[in-house]
Amino acid sequence: MLKIGLLLLVVIGMVLLVPRLLSSGTLPAVGSTAPDFTLPTQEGSTASLKDYRGKWVVLYFYPKDQTPGCTREAHNFQVDQPKFAERNTVVLGVSLDTNAKDLKAYLTENPLPWEQIFEEGGQDSQPANALGIITVPTMILVDAEGKVVNRNIQASEIEAELKKLAP
Repeated sequence: MLKIGLLLLVVIGMVLLVPRLLSSGTLPAVGSTAPDFTLPTQEGSTASLKDYRGKWVVLYFYPKDQTPGCTREAHNFQVDQPKFAERNTVVLGVSLDTNAKDLKAYLTENPLPWEQIFEEGGQDSQPANALGIITVPTMILVDAEGKVVNRNIQASEIEAELKKLAP
């Protein structure tokens, strides 16, 4: 019975994961231009990655609003905002939640000082597919010219990486 349960779990995992792996892009290579996207923000405007040319950008893809890990990470980013601003760096949050109402409720409870974008589809949304996002959270550091300089940076590494790379 245990073997059947494990086999069933493996089959379900493959059914869910394989199409995702086949349909997604790949993380952009370091030194390549980050793929652009234009999506609605929670404030009702649109945000494009190209709008941030001239600034360094941390693309912060996260899985779900109202979870302790995401909330903690977002608050850490808020604390680090002055350090990022000194290095001409902004955060662009990309929620991969599947429900826009959940994101809106989260932002009402936890206002964030950066643009927050959302597109239906969660990890199958256009920005996640364009940038090859398979696991979350994923943070991609993009320089002022739109080139990827780190494609899987950790939040705790961003300040040091900016000190090293950003003027």
